[in-house]
Amino acid sequence: MVILLTILAYLSALMLFSRLTSRRSDNETFYRGNRRSPWYMVAFGMIGASISGITFVSVPGMVLTTQMTYLQTCLGFILGYFAVAFVLLPVYYRLNLTTIYTYLDRRLGKEAYKTGAWFFLLSKMTGAAVRFYVVCIILHRFVLSQPGVPFIVTVTVMVGMIWLYTRRGGIKTLVWTDTFQTLCMFTALLIIIYNVTDALGYNIGDAVRAVAADEHSKMFVFDDWVSRQNFWKQFFSGVFIVIVMTGLDQDMMQKNLTCKTLREAQKDMCTYGMAFVPANLLFMALGVLLTMLAQQQGMPLPDTGDELLPMFAASGYLGNSVVVLFTIGIVAASFSSADSALTAMTTSYCVDIRERHEDEPLRRKTHLAMAVVFAVIILAVDAVGSSSVIDAIYILCSYTYGPLLGLFAFGLITRRGVSGRAVPYIAIASPLLCFAIDKTVAAATGYRFGYELLMLNGALTFAGLYLSGSKTGSKQDKAKC
Repeated sequence: MVILLTILAYLSALMLFSRLTSRRSDNETFYRGNRRSPWYMVAFGMIGASISGITFVSVPGMVLTTQMTYLQTCLGFILGYFAVAFVLLPVYYRLNLTTIYTYLDRRLGKEAYKTGAWFFLLSKMTGAAVRFYVVCIILHRFVLSQPGVPFIVTVTVMVGMIWLYTRRGGIKTLVWTDTFQTLCMFTALLIIIYNVTDALGYNIGDAVRAVAADEHSKMFVFDDWVSRQNFWKQFFSGVFIVIVMTGLDQDMMQKNLTCKTLREAQKDMCTYGMAFVPANLLFMALGVLLTMLAQQQGMPLPDTGDELLPMFAASGYLGNSVVVLFTIGIVAASFSSADSALTAMTTSYCVDIRERHEDEPLRRKTHLAMAVVFAVIILAVDAVGSSSVIDAIYILCSYTYGPLLGLFAFGLITRRGVSGRAVPYIAIASPLLCFAIDKTVAAATGYRFGYELLMLNGALTFAGLYLSGSKTGSKQDKAKC
């Protein structure tokens, strides 16, 4: 009952933010927040929006298999965010874009524009739905199943609440709710760390020294070039992950485009880009402390890292307060990523696919339809009940971002035009060829691609566009739009 009351209180707070921020709202408010968002609030809120509910659960458990080597990727994030701030944001602000895929229309033509928008919608709808499904399952299994709440009710209520508080204010509301949700998430994380430290009998200094000395705290791998945890693979993968999954993703860029000026948007981007190393270090430090506590108490470690934090939260060993904090943390993290995804998909469909920027009834209907499809995908994955389906969808999403990288890189780096009819075929062929290369190389050499598949996929798309294109660019390119 305490957990249900906590969730209801949290959702009530979100609804209050929605009511306060959605007064006199219109499409310009929903899509761009009237370009009045304070940059520091966007920066703080984006930290939470970038850390999904899966991150809240999975990153602490990473230490069981890969120690703290994920920090190598986070270091790459910093360079990636600077690249987005000083290469992509100036283009988006100069063209006064509502959606970033409009750039493809002006530079490469209608076919490239539609291809980019559809690839985004496919990636975001499936990826966001599965991420939210994993969080719903964890929350339902460890919290809501005990009072007998059916899973379909859990999903319907959670998706319905996201729709309710975003349906009017859209991106303007999200700037404020993300700030609130980030505050809740990190408050919960810090208090959980304190409780675990106290259960171990450590003070903060003892805990820092114990984590640093533990075998799970290894951060850097320079000596094994085959390993997926090799520093340079992880670092450069981190750079490109940010460029593609932030700089070329309408979901992640939409809030950044609500800042008043380009300079403020750049300050926002660089500020929250620098925050990812300490933020993820806290999550992994918690994972190390939990493994110590399990050893101290003679508790067997879970089969998968994703169950490490939920195991302690559900057991009640750390007290009911940790159960409440875990619930708040995971709900805050999952909502801050799912609500922006729903808003971005609505924006892209109305502006990019239908090209009806001013049509408010269409925007409202689309937003509701996106929420329904979102919930249906979550329930469909649960009905199948196979982890292989989840893995397949994640693999699909990792491949579909590659063509976006190739399209934008071709438009920004070259001055060549493209054969419009060929663009959709190149964008579909590149991930398929990338998949074939991965399987062939693995069979022949035993080497398995990791995050670098994204770079390979983008390079294949770039090469296809270059070979099929012409030496002359678009009219807008010639005019230096």
